[in-house]
Amino acid sequence: QVQLVESGGGSVQSGGSLRLSCAASEYAVGTYCMGWFRQAPGKEREGVAVIDSDGSTNYADTVKGRFTISQDNAKRTLYLQMNNLKPEDAGMYYCASEHTYPGPCTAVPDIRKRVEYKFWGQGTQVTIPS
Repeated sequence: QVQLVESGGGSVQSGGSLRLSCAASEYAVGTYCMGWFRQAPGKEREGVAVIDSDGSTNYADTVKGRFTISQDNAKRTLYLQMNNLKPEDAGMYYCASEHTYPGPCTAVPDIRKRVEYKFWGQGTQVTIPS
């Protein structure tokens, strides 16, 4: 059972930056696909960025060029650097590991819709006052 703990959320002004971290209890980072997801009030959870064990990445179109996903295998930690934040980026951010749909997690055309992952963290809140 992989345990994931997110941190780094907070309140930031529009245009600002935040760096989220996700610490894994064991071998998930660098072994399985991992990703960041978010959920705004009243909306469905959506994929934001994913990274596979080979380091390949994929992003939702809404965050491309602003967000960067990365992982540190030695520290068993997943990161999400978020720059130029917009009010629509606000929500609860979750990390997850081990996708359960066929094929590489980074190969899907729209990762926003693919939230089928085996293990999830509790989330960290990102607030962006408009």
